[in-house]
Amino acid sequence: MSIFGRPKPSANCRIAPSILSADFARLGEEVRDVVSAGADWIHFDVMDNHYVPNLTVGPLVCEAIRPHVSVPIDVHLMVEPVDSIIPMFAKAGADIITFHCEASKHIDRTLQLIRDHGCKAGLVFNPSTSLSYLDYVLDKVDVILLMSVNPGFGGQSFIPSTLQKVVEARRIIDRHYQETGHQILLEIDGGVKPDNIGQIAALGADTFVAGSAIFGKKSVAGYREAIDQMRAAIDRDVTAAIREAEAEELRQRG
Repeated sequence: MSIFGRPKPSANCRIAPSILSADFARLGEEVRDVVSAGADWIHFDVMDNHYVPNLTVGPLVCEAIRPHVSVPIDVHLMVEPVDSIIPMFAKAGADIITFHCEASKHIDRTLQLIRDHGCKAGLVFNPSTSLSYLDYVLDKVDVILLMSVNPGFGGQSFIPSTLQKVVEARRIIDRHYQETGHQILLEIDGGVKPDNIGQIAALGADTFVAGSAIFGKKSVAGYREAIDQMRAAIDRDVTAAIREAEAEELRQRG
């Protein structure tokens, strides 16, 4: 809570460390440590050496880490096709399953498949993928995940043009919420660090995937420091943006 008794902006945000940057030799310990350091979700990257040029982990690893954490596991499918693997991850303990627009021939059906298996459903947008894919499926989308790097590898730099996409996605989400009451989370994945997360949050994102920026610290204390720095940056920049908007509203009122 802030000193004024109102929740800090970061209280409404989620930090989701990506296990892609964790030490796979001790993965159970790593996810326990990062949750104890303040992580809200565990981000689980699945790559198939087909949709993306890398190969990572599958449902058995998700099932193995599930007993180690009580927070949601956010499974990001960078695979093609996707429908056959969704039930496997739902059974393995996934809470959220997201997939790339280009990886499904029938996006509406894939979203419904995820929901039918008891998980939150999300749609992923590469840096050059149009948000127009959302036009007819918003009612089945629980998470919009914007890639701020090209998918396939960890440790890449944030692509600045994603910032405008954040603004556009936030407008779509807010309009949909006003019309239907259906809440959609706006997640960012790629190059998120303490020095840019505040700006991204101020533009409307509320869920942040971070890999090397957290796991690169190599200790529980380091994980906690990185996550605390991210929350502090969100609070600083979102509060500044709110104050600026309030001041502009007062100026317009005259």
